[in-house]
Amino acid sequence: MKILLVHPAPKENSLFSNLIKKFWPLHPMTLPQLAAVTPSNHNITCIDETFQQIDFSEDYDLVGITCNTPLAPRAYEIADGFRDNGSVVVLGGVHPSAMPHEAKEHADSVVIGEGEISWPKIVNDLERKGKIKPFYKSELIDGKMIPPPAWEKFGNFNLTARIQATRGCPYNCEFCSLHIVEGRKLRMKPVENVIKEIISCKKKWITFVDNSLTLNPSYTKEIFRKMKGLGKKFACFGNINVLAKDKELLKLAKEAGCVAWEIGFESVSQKSLNEAGKGMNKVERYKKAIETIKEYGMAVIGSFIFGFDSDTPDIFDVTLEAIYELELDSVTCNILTPYPGTKLFERLEKENRILTRDWSKYDLGHVVFKPKNMSEKELFYGTKKVIRSIYNPLNQLRMDIKSFKLGLSPFIATAVRNYCNIDFYRRSYFSRRSY
Repeated sequence: MKILLVHPAPKENSLFSNLIKKFWPLHPMTLPQLAAVTPSNHNITCIDETFQQIDFSEDYDLVGITCNTPLAPRAYEIADGFRDNGSVVVLGGVHPSAMPHEAKEHADSVVIGEGEISWPKIVNDLERKGKIKPFYKSELIDGKMIPPPAWEKFGNFNLTARIQATRGCPYNCEFCSLHIVEGRKLRMKPVENVIKEIISCKKKWITFVDNSLTLNPSYTKEIFRKMKGLGKKFACFGNINVLAKDKELLKLAKEAGCVAWEIGFESVSQKSLNEAGKGMNKVERYKKAIETIKEYGMAVIGSFIFGFDSDTPDIFDVTLEAIYELELDSVTCNILTPYPGTKLFERLEKENRILTRDWSKYDLGHVVFKPKNMSEKELFYGTKKVIRSIYNPLNQLRMDIKSFKLGLSPFIATAVRNYCNIDFYRRSYFSRRSY
């Protein structure tokens, strides 16, 4: 059969945006992993719409499309286009898993959850029976069975490689959508498999796409020990509560080639953190933890969310003051977004606070719900104010200089991330003259 796998991209992608994404790949690894489990007797084509255009005139027997919530409208457009041409279309990913019946309106079948077990069944059903079931859902795949991604099917678009060592997260943050596909059970690839993937990739720079490499420190330390001497440079995600106290982990990370940790601080309000289910973050420990990480020569990229129920209009000035005091090397600011399938969405829907189901606005840059202690405009413009303050040219230069003191590699990693942020904010905030 002739098979196409597609990852959609926002229509407004610019040339600058695409160039930035070559350095800091943010797309999921779903399609390369599905390509890896597709039987080799089929002719498979993979398209990342960030870098390639889709030719709807091509005839495909089977088209698989993955998407998150803000990309759902574009995914549905693609699905409808191929169905009009007679192709069998399957939708999967976070949004279709959370809203399977909605997705089914645009597809012949919907994969709920992880796809490595379901996808080969779909291919087999279509090839042998000539039809597929409307929904496919399987148990979470064992960590030992997670396949190495078939990156060769996608070409050589990114200048950095993506590695995933673990899946799932046992934490129960109200706003997080990770569990919709990956579940709450932490599953780990065998360390030797991870190292084999790292060695096989020719690129020097790596991004670990794991939700957090601090969920099982012993496992991560073993990976870092075996990475020492491989000559790789990498950034990864971690939790501040672990990084604040595990100096052995930091030492091994540095020796393995880590140049930056991306950390979800989420808020400088302990009350907001506790209410959101992220009480393991302790605001009073932020400063010392960041200083400790930097002592080992690694940069810190911090992300913050505005719009929690405990947030009042003064949260923006308080956060801005804290960010300057913390001396972060890069900062991401997002508006709280209640993704379908999360506890947050369910709660706000019951409280009649969801303002729109235009999924394209669920991009972390729009207010899609009614805040509790401020207006929608106050939330939007307050977040915009923080972003403008952080990313004015003078502060940008200050961040770059401080990162450069950590070394050339941390400087490159954080500078690229800063410009990724600027590009996103340009499209989601600054291009809109009014709310």
